[in-house]
This record gives sequence, C-alpha cells and structure tokens, in this order.
Amino acid sequence: MRVTKIILWALVGVVIVLTVILFLQKIGVVRAAGTNISPIATSSVAWDDPSGYWDFYNTQTVTVAGTKVSGYASSSIGPISLDCATSPNGNICGTSNYGICNGPGPHATDGTCPNGDAGQSGTGLTGFAWNDDIGWISFNCNQTSQGGTNVCGTYPYSVQIDGSTGDLSGYAWNDKDGWISFNCANNGNCTYPYKVNTAWRATSTYGYLTSSVFDTQNPQGTALKSITWEGTSPANTCVDFQVAGSNSSSGPWTFMGPASSTSDYYGAACSSAPVGGVGCAPADTPICVDTRAFNAYRYYRYQVRLRSDLLQTLTPNVNDVILNFSQ
Repeated sequence: MRVTKIILWALVGVVIVLTVILFLQKIGVVRAAGTNISPIATSSVAWDDPSGYWDFYNTQTVTVAGTKVSGYASSSIGPISLDCATSPNGNICGTSNYGICNGPGPHATDGTCPNGDAGQSGTGLTGFAWNDDIGWISFNCNQTSQGGTNVCGTYPYSVQIDGSTGDLSGYAWNDKDGWISFNCANNGNCTYPYKVNTAWRATSTYGYLTSSVFDTQNPQGTALKSITWEGTSPANTCVDFQVAGSNSSSGPWTFMGPASSTSDYYGAACSSAPVGGVGCAPADTPICVDTRAFNAYRYYRYQVRLRSDLLQTLTPNVNDVILNFSQ
C-alpha cells in the first residue's frame, strides 16, 4: 500500500471565484427596481380577515434578502412596516428598533440582522412588523432571538420561505387582527388564490478544481482506495470529489462518483461507506472510493467540488489532497 500527497497548487494563494447561478427573475416577469416581490396580483398579497389583502408589491420597497426583509407593505389599515431602517418615515431605528430577519435575530439598530442565515436554521422569519392601527405583528411563535418570548407550545406559527420557489407560507399574528396568512395553501383551500412570492432564492454557489495528471509509475496499474483532504469547511459548506483513471497520460478522463456516474460525488467517510458514498467529505478523514471502478490504472486525476453556504459568504478551504492506493 502506498500513500501519495498531491498539493492543490492552484488553491495556494489564489482566491477561488465561485460561479454564481441565481435565477432572480421569472421568465416574462419584470419586477420593480426597488422590490423583489412578484408583480402578479395573486402572488404578492397576504390575507387578514379584518383588513383584507396586504399588498407587498405596490409600494415597491419590500425586499427579501438572505439575512433580512426590508421595506413596507400596503393595506386598508395603512403601511405595514417590516424594518425600522426602511419604514415609511425613513430610518427610525434610533427610537424604535424592530424588523424581520431571515433566520434568527436580533434585528440590530443599524438595520441589519447579524445572525440571519437564509433560513438555514429552519426557524423561518423572525421578528416584528409594525402598523400604526393594530400595533406589533409577530412573524414567529418563538421570538427569543428577538428579545421576545416562545409561545410555540401553545400557538405554533411562523412565516417560512421556500428557498427553491420563493413562495412564502404560514401565518403571522397580531393581538388585534389575529392571523395573517401568507399563502392560501396554508389551509388547503385556494378557491381564492393568493400568496407572497419573492425572486430571492436560497442557493449555494459552487467552485470546481480539476487536478493535474498523477502518475503512479506502475505500468501494471494500481487500485485507488481512498481520498483524504486537508483544510477547513465552515458550517453549511461542503467538499466532495469525483475521480478519473486511465492508462494513458492523455486520457480520456471520465470523472465519476460512487454510482459510477458523472452526476454524483464521493463524500462519505470510509467508516460509513467502505465502497464509497455521497455526502460532504469531512476533513482529515479517508473517503473511500469504489476500487472496482478504479483498479489497474496507472494514471489518476480528481475533481474537487466546493460548495458555499446559502448566504454565499463562506466557502471551504482545501490545502492538500492525499490519494491512498495499493499496488
């Protein structure tokens, strides 16, 4: 058995520019510059029994982002302010700090949500909106991250965003008006269809690096057994691999994952998948490959895929890659 280390020279001192693939607009739908809420009437409103529809588009201020929601909606009872920094009266955070975070709070007095995580925590939206007529509007039964209380044991509710479609769902609560529904599908009755839809998407970005050709210097070929990588992978990021083998230094090179497919990637630790499996590869841990697919090859290459978090602010850092093979 032989262990060989391959240094990812292309990663040393180089900032990887990840390819961003974001579909922020639906085909044929043009959104106002100041909002990313759908302009379609049935896709831009919530419903409250006492006051009717709340329109999140026509003020052209409401914007959903990875950490927070800003702007204000319109209704028969006046503006519904979602953020003290972008209220109808401008920035009033100095006298009244409130807002809606995409994920955990708190909402800071500078108008930011430093713990907002694009819904990765599963909490949905948190925080409070304000209306001059009915007062505070709670977007989550658990407001402990926003300085409030947790009433989920008695009144479970929250407003969620589907990160793949941009549809909002669930309920907000106001002590005077009661439930505010963000999607007719909440109660399974869309006879009168309505929802709030945003162009924002919870999406990661990906970066790829393909290694140079590695020569095992064995004309009879070797069997690749596992891959180990060294570096760091922050929370909600991912590293995985594909491998290609050949008996010619010029290829051909077909990069494959554990199903001998070009569409999946090795990432499972040997302890859980001795013949290879998908997953996010932990650092400093052998990742087994299927030796039946990579046997009797003299030359090898690998492709490493790096996935950012949903906020696209954190990415893995791969320093070295180690191939473990037997003669």
